Amino acid sequence: MARIALGIEYDGRAFHGWQRQAGLPTLQAALEDALGRIADHPVATTCSGRTDAGVHASNQVVHFDSDARRPLAAWVRGVNSHLPPAMAVRWAREVEENFHARYSAYRRRYRYLVLNRAQRPGLWSGRLGWFHRPLALAPMQEAARCLLGEHDFSAFRAAECQARTPVKWLTRAEVRQEGELFIFDFEANAFLQHMVRNLVGSLVFIGKGAWAPDYLQSVLESRDRRRAAMTFAPDGLYFQGPRYDPVHAIPEDAGLSLF
Repeated sequence: MARIALGIEYDGRAFHGWQRQAGLPTLQAALEDALGRIADHPVATTCSGRTDAGVHASNQVVHFDSDARRPLAAWVRGVNSHLPPAMAVRWAREVEENFHARYSAYRRRYRYLVLNRAQRPGLWSGRLGWFHRPLALAPMQEAARCLLGEHDFSAFRAAECQARTPVKWLTRAEVRQEGELFIFDFEANAFLQHMVRNLVGSLVFIGKGAWAPDYLQSVLESRDRRRAAMTFAPDGLYFQGPRYDPVHAIPEDAGLSLF
């Protein structure tokens, strides 16, 4: 029995999230069906972090076990030949049996892209968040600094979130601007459901001048979801992958640069 790790990229618009659901197209179902065709037996996968409907990924990592001996190229090109166009395997590695795509990860990375112009996106529709009023970069950068470190992020947690604890450790919370595009980068040991989209919503409120930068600190300390802003659309959210101990030799690049 061999344990194989895969790096996956996908456009989440065509799927109802990662987790398999009866009667609905999901990323897990598409991947497991394709893997089963190559392995000639049913395959169960475990991912590094489940993504919601409409959320994209540039380096989702999964592992599975199989007693089918196949060259690594078969787990890439062979599987890709059976996947829908919006999903692709980027790489495959044979790993030790103690490697676990979820539990071996010590950090995870997300990027959110917001188009800031009066007109909605056309060319990038479904791949960017959008806000029509002008945003100021400096107040958002100032506000984001209060998110670093270990905090209770209940104020940015979805009501249906099933995480055992709302306490997470953020090691990166940055905002930068490239022309009409605002880029929000977050890295943490783990994330709550909708946490990134809720953080972006509150930072956008600060960027448009509705709140002062120090208001985000009070929202964080309140642990009250009603104090934070709306949840931003999934369109602009990209899971850029987990980080592992180098002993596992798992590629950590975030795929396409995405600016």
